[in-house]
Formats: sequence, C-alpha cells, structure tokens
Amino acid sequence: MSNATTENADHDERIKFLVIASDHPEAMLAAFFSGRRAKRSGARVTILNVIEPPDFGHWATVAETMRAEAHENAEAVLREFAAEVKAQSGEAPEELIREGRTVDEIKKLIETDPLIAILFLGASTEQSGPGPLVSALAHNPAYLGARPIPVVVVPGSATRDELRKLSG
Repeated sequence: MSNATTENADHDERIKFLVIASDHPEAMLAAFFSGRRAKRSGARVTILNVIEPPDFGHWATVAETMRAEAHENAEAVLREFAAEVKAQSGEAPEELIREGRTVDEIKKLIETDPLIAILFLGASTEQSGPGPLVSALAHNPAYLGARPIPVVVVPGSATRDELRKLSG
C-alpha cells in the first residue's frame, strides 16, 4: 500500500471530495465534476485508485509481476485523473493507491480521514447496470462504514457542458 505525492496536505484542514479513479469514462466525469465543485466550494480533491489482489495463491512470481504492472497502471491512471482535477480546480489533488477490495479500501479511507466529506462516483451507461460501486451503494448503503457521507452519483450520460452548468 503506497501513497502517491501530496503537497502540503498534512496541514490543510479543508474538506475533501473523494473520487475513485478507474479506466471507466464515467469515473473521469466524476473527477471533472468534483474538481469544479471543489473550486467553487473551497474543498480539496482526493483521488483513490485501488489495486484488487490477483487470484494466484501458489503462483507467487506471476502474482508479483501482475502486482507491479497494476501499480504502473494505477500511477498512470492517477496522473490522468490528477491532470483533469487540476485543470478544473486549479490545484493538484491528493493521490492515493491502495491494495485490496475496492469497497473495503473506500470504507477504510472514509473511516480514517475525517476530512473526507463527499464521495463522487460515476454511473455507467451500460445495460448491465450503473457499475459495481454504485450498485453496492444502492443495495447496501452501510458499505461506507460507521461514518456515512453524502454520495454524488455523476451520470455517465451527462455531458461536460451539463456538468459545467451544475457546478456553477
């Protein structure tokens, strides 16, 4: 479990908007919207990318190679999301990489960082559903843990112009 860089984050007491970075386009819309809302409200943005563990119990060498590749991919995705957030908010976001089950890592982060105030999720436009995180929240709102926070679900079908109007 590693944390990517943050500048002066240790002394910054502003609330944070949490965005989950992934390869899905709706996640980038959530980053876009959160960056605009952060600028408007004086908040910071934290971007979390979770690396799910591989299922190769006895294939340790293969698992370690996959883990290294997953970290490289996570760092690339974080850079892309950070650029989007910075373009919208005017400041670099906090970037985190965690290893584990995504839902568990979101819950841990919300429970350990009292400044996280809102979770921004992108909802997929796929016929299979809005995506695993939005579905998990819809079926079990308590998955966020003992400290519930508001969740903003950004529709994957929204345009950037529509989100600009909503973000002020």
